[in-house]
Amino acid sequence: MANIEHLTLLKQNTARWIEWRTQNQTIELDLSEANLTQVNLSRVNLTAANLKRADLGLAKLMAANLSQANLSQANLSQANLSQAQLLEASLVDAKLLEADLTDADLRNANLIGADLRGANLKGADLSGANLIGTDLRGANLRGADLNEANLRRANLSSADLIEANLNQANLGDANLHQAELIGAYLYRVNLMGANLSSAHLSDAYLFGANLSMADLERADCRWANLTKVSLPRATLRGTDLEGSKLHKADLTGAELEEANLSQANLQKATMPDGSIHP
Repeated sequence: MANIEHLTLLKQNTARWIEWRTQNQTIELDLSEANLTQVNLSRVNLTAANLKRADLGLAKLMAANLSQANLSQANLSQANLSQAQLLEASLVDAKLLEADLTDADLRNANLIGADLRGANLKGADLSGANLIGTDLRGANLRGADLNEANLRRANLSSADLIEANLNQANLGDANLHQAELIGAYLYRVNLMGANLSSAHLSDAYLFGANLSMADLERADCRWANLTKVSLPRATLRGTDLEGSKLHKADLTGAELEEANLSQANLQKATMPDGSIHP
């Protein structure tokens, strides 16, 4: 349960809290299970605070410092966390439905099992974050930085990842059905067994990516850079690969029925039957 003194001070006024926090920086803040719905905590310093199971629905946390805070199982649905600092924060199983995390700093944060359906993460920094099993259906991740993030088994169906940085991220077995990945950066990304059916990957950069056993049925991969991509046993039925770069790609055992390969560069690619394209 929350420390009554800490909770009372926080709810009084922001100026009083800032003064007290400045004078008591070493005190461990306990705001666990606190009811903070619709509270204005913009720019408030809550570094390393215990907010486990706290209710922060519709709260205003713009530019707040929540670095290393424990927000596990907290409710942050429709909260405004734009430009908030969440560096190394724990958000395990947290509810962030339709939360605004525009330009938020979530580097190395732990978001395992978090619910981020419809959340706005445009321009957010999620590099190195743990997003295993996270629900990001319909989330806006346009221009977000997910470099080396772990998104294994995450649900990103219909998510907006246009021009997002997913270099060396782990998206093994992730669901990216109908996801928007136009112009996204996916250098050496792991997409093994991922569902990319009907996804939009035109002009995406996938150099050296692992797409073995991935489902790309009817995906739009026009003019994508798929140089040295690994596609063994991948499903490419009806996939649009017009103008794509498949130089030295491995297509061993891949299904290419009704795929569009017009103007594609298949130089030295390993074809489904194991032969090497001239």
